[in-house]
Amino acid sequence: MTIGIGRLHPAAGATHAKKRRGKGAATGLGGTAGKGHKGKKARAGGKIPAWFEGGQMPLQRRLPKRGFKNPDRVAYQVVQVGRLAQAAAGTTVDRAWLKQAGIVRRQGPIKLLAGGALKTAVTVRVDAASGAAMKAIESAGGKVELPAAKPVELAVAKPKQRG
Repeated sequence: MTIGIGRLHPAAGATHAKKRRGKGAATGLGGTAGKGHKGKKARAGGKIPAWFEGGQMPLQRRLPKRGFKNPDRVAYQVVQVGRLAQAAAGTTVDRAWLKQAGIVRRQGPIKLLAGGALKTAVTVRVDAASGAAMKAIESAGGKVELPAAKPVELAVAKPKQRG
């Protein structure tokens, strides 16, 4: 027997005939079409949500609310000290150098953390650094330059007006 695109068919028993619901008693699926008698689930669109527990107080309402998303959070890009080992001695490691080296990608403040080891003396200019990271850079003969702290504005908070 020759094989051709026009001769392809599923293997025996691999397919099933479609159930023709509600097409008469002889089909075995006539009358109520397998949905039982009356009730919400017998009606069109009669689906209940996955979280519905039959009127019992649902789980997501029994548990308390926890925490919040701080709108004023600062999302730092983290750089480990060990990633700076590829820099030559005397190099100034700043945002441009980190971006060119592929260590940081997006905009936003950069924070230096103390993961890994560094043996070359480099000058690092980042927005924030952990104490252990600063100690690691300085023990290798380098230095960390952080931006000057911005003065806190002592603005009087106005109470929210209701109404």
